Amino acid sequence: MIPEKVPKEDVLLASEEMRKQAHVSSFENFKELYIKSVESPEEFWGDVAKEFFWKTKHTGQFLDYNFDVTKGEIFVKCMEGATTNICYNVLDRNVYEKKLGDRVAFYWEGNEPGDEKIVTYRELLQQVCKFANVLKSQGVKKGDRVSIYMPMVVELVVAMLACARIGAVHSIVFAGFSAESLCERIIDSRCSLLITADGFYRGDKLINLKLIADEALQKCRDKSFPVERCIVLKHLSKEEHESLLLGSLSPPAKRSCPDLQQEKQKGNVRKVRSIPKVPWKPEVDVCWHSLMEGASDECEPVWCESEDPLFILYTSGSTGKPKGVLHTVSGYMLYTATTFKLVFDYHPDDIYWCTADIGWITGHSYITYGPLANGATSVLFEGLPTYPDVSRMWEIVDKYHVSKFYTAPTAIRLLMKYGNDPVRKYKRSSLKILGTVGEPINPEAWQWYYNVVGEGRCPVVDTFWQTETGGHVLTPLPAATPLKPGSATFPFFGVVPAILNESGEELEGPNEGYLVFKQPWPGVMRTVFGNHQRFETTYFKKFPGYYVTGDGCRRDKDGYYWITGRIDDMLNVSGHLLSTAEVESALVEHEAVAEAAVVGTPHPVKGESLYCFVTLADGMNYTTTLEAELKKQVREKIGAIATPDYIQNAPGLPKTRSGKIMRRLLRKIASNQRDLGDVSTLADTSVIEQLFENRCCTAHM
Repeated sequence: MIPEKVPKEDVLLASEEMRKQAHVSSFENFKELYIKSVESPEEFWGDVAKEFFWKTKHTGQFLDYNFDVTKGEIFVKCMEGATTNICYNVLDRNVYEKKLGDRVAFYWEGNEPGDEKIVTYRELLQQVCKFANVLKSQGVKKGDRVSIYMPMVVELVVAMLACARIGAVHSIVFAGFSAESLCERIIDSRCSLLITADGFYRGDKLINLKLIADEALQKCRDKSFPVERCIVLKHLSKEEHESLLLGSLSPPAKRSCPDLQQEKQKGNVRKVRSIPKVPWKPEVDVCWHSLMEGASDECEPVWCESEDPLFILYTSGSTGKPKGVLHTVSGYMLYTATTFKLVFDYHPDDIYWCTADIGWITGHSYITYGPLANGATSVLFEGLPTYPDVSRMWEIVDKYHVSKFYTAPTAIRLLMKYGNDPVRKYKRSSLKILGTVGEPINPEAWQWYYNVVGEGRCPVVDTFWQTETGGHVLTPLPAATPLKPGSATFPFFGVVPAILNESGEELEGPNEGYLVFKQPWPGVMRTVFGNHQRFETTYFKKFPGYYVTGDGCRRDKDGYYWITGRIDDMLNVSGHLLSTAEVESALVEHEAVAEAAVVGTPHPVKGESLYCFVTLADGMNYTTTLEAELKKQVREKIGAIATPDYIQNAPGLPKTRSGKIMRRLLRKIASNQRDLGDVSTLADTSVIEQLFENRCCTAHM
């Protein structure tokens, strides 16, 4: 798993100064700790656990598990018998025990330059306690599920931590998802309450969140699952005095609504937006600000068992139905705190910025729980990397003196297109470590990130992990592991990877195959909410005794791991997993479509783009109008992130004699690769040439 020594060529090393100060300071230090974490996990993680507060200590085995479906039910248990509260550990412990009440928890940076707010740990604790009391006043209790559908505002963090404080289970839905997607997740997790906002801006685009939420709640009612309460944050429509009086942590947005007018200010014309009219259903909707006004800022935490659920987060499933990934309290807390501290080599004087959305696992683990557990100061950003111009990220880095910066390869490739000048316009001298997340980064983008953004002095931690893993599982440590551009390097502490062939045999040395893990770590998921059978089938049935990631992996001659991409029916678009079955299902719901097949094809910015083949029903003609309708249908059913890039009319699809669509061939056609390999099982070879003749002109060709 870990080589005896690392290569001296083709690698990049951290500076001597960084190695002197690092938590893990050398490869030998890393190797020693790694062996301890695998051979004596109770001792390794027990040392980590001493840094946190436990109402009662654990009584059983520190980490107990079964990964083999042939030996009984799959389970993972960490610190059974212990009780704690994760909100208490990330807030109260920092404010009262560590005396960090006046430390900044978040620098909130709004969509518009000039929208900003500073929130300290003490202020965050007070607001979380107030909102926890609000939730209790609405009948929410331990174990209840609460759906959160909000923009990137501090109140989103407040809402999730308030749930954790009272033992409720938060289920956050990314604010870019459609009403249909929100409805599906509310019903699947049986949520008792929805928290949302009036709306927000992504660059120049207004997202009317409340309208989408209302549509989702109507869909829930139509499916006999009425949600009786919806708490609404006035983010765009609140007035200044309302913000100050009613306990809002985010200031009024500089832009509030779509009605555009012009105002002269200091001789310049700037955009000003008036207050939008927010649809209101008094029998369901309640105002966040009014509820907070009368709430106490003291709320005793509810002490939770180690294996009590903390949150559900939905990720796309290969069957088309999203999976509710369930994480539990203690193991997730230990793992996110430790990965954050060591992977980013966090120190108290750091300013950390993760550009992800909290609606994804990266935001859960590395904006909220991991940084706060370490008492870190973070930037929380509402906007886009290209708005109002392509220098926005580097302006923010200089403004807050960001030292640790974590973003997606998609964003890096996007900004690369604009050249070096927008980056070099700003100093970026505060940067010490750069990170990437969401998908494998291509070496060209890695080199640009390292040499242009980091000026050749900041190690790049290219992290591999999943919603299911809870935190980083393959990653460099900045001062300990020499870097190879594009490699996820080595496993994190407690993680034991293996590469298997199709027969389930472990491959030694340099090789390529299925990436699996042989034993659990504290932060791994525990089940699929409401469907443990699906959990076992998805992750453990193919290769009994292993957790199956669904990703391909190559190990090189030096022992470095390289992720080669998904090997199931999933696509990675801009760092977000999408199910091909889900997109296909949305397409065939249109009356004109008889059959659909969706594959990924390389995209210079997004990594992968959606290439859709549709076979039309008899009598239907393929037109630009129909194509627009199909794109709109997918967008409405799933969300804008799933909008097809290419749709090709396919009178016939390549199938085996048993009727199975040969997606391997469709990927070749989408990428215009004529080397098709073995086509002996193809029922009708004539469809191939027809598909090549009609293929769309893709961005990479």
